[in-house]
Amino acid sequence: MSARLISKPLAAIGRSVLQLLAAIGRVAIFAASVISHFFRPPFYLKELLQSILNIGYFSLPVVGLTALFTGGALALQIYAGGARFSAEAVVPQIVAIGMVRELGPVLVGLMIAARVTSSIAAEIATMKVTEQIDALVTLSTNPMKYLAVPRVLAALITVPLLVGIGDIIGIMGGFIVATQSLGFNAATYLHNTANFLEPLDIISSLVKGAVFGGIAATMGCYYGMNSGRGAQGVGRATKGAVEAAAVLILAANFLLTGVFFSV
Repeated sequence: MSARLISKPLAAIGRSVLQLLAAIGRVAIFAASVISHFFRPPFYLKELLQSILNIGYFSLPVVGLTALFTGGALALQIYAGGARFSAEAVVPQIVAIGMVRELGPVLVGLMIAARVTSSIAAEIATMKVTEQIDALVTLSTNPMKYLAVPRVLAALITVPLLVGIGDIIGIMGGFIVATQSLGFNAATYLHNTANFLEPLDIISSLVKGAVFGGIAATMGCYYGMNSGRGAQGVGRATKGAVEAAAVLILAANFLLTGVFFSV
């Protein structure tokens, strides 16, 4: 009897671990399949351009506002914290490195997960529910080539650009707050910012953007294509895609930070 009581929770943990590993395997196979189709015809240029607009251009307002307010708030927090140690002068440097190394890529990645991943998952899941994906197969069109590849490729292209723009806007948000509210000299602030950043900081930011964009688009496509039937299936696919993308983005950020900046 005691052996059964002990084995039941262990069995439940084992099943959960096996299910997690199976899910990771399915996602990895899906991602590998998408990448393998990048270089094989046919190429759907129209779908790629439309995805670049949807993922990149139409995401600019939310990315810009998020970065602007984050940069301003970061400057205020650093100034308040630095004032305790008479180190207010470090505001430009810390805002720059904080936005470029961490906050810029992560915030843009999470915004893309919220906006783009949910949209892709809901769109593809709806197509599956309404049998539009089956119609594509009937017309001899590979759904992976037509639906997943353009969206993932567009995310890989546009999200690093969004990250770069978000970094600049975030630094300018800190610049505006520092010069207008905290009494910093504008020329000195910009000089300190430019001198403190290194090429590796910028490279790491853009690489993170590409990885985060690929994760966000891949999760949207994967959950959309594997959604259940009906409205509930579409809702579960959308929710699962956003959750998985957000968690994977944060995990990837930790790993990439260790790769780029490990001592």
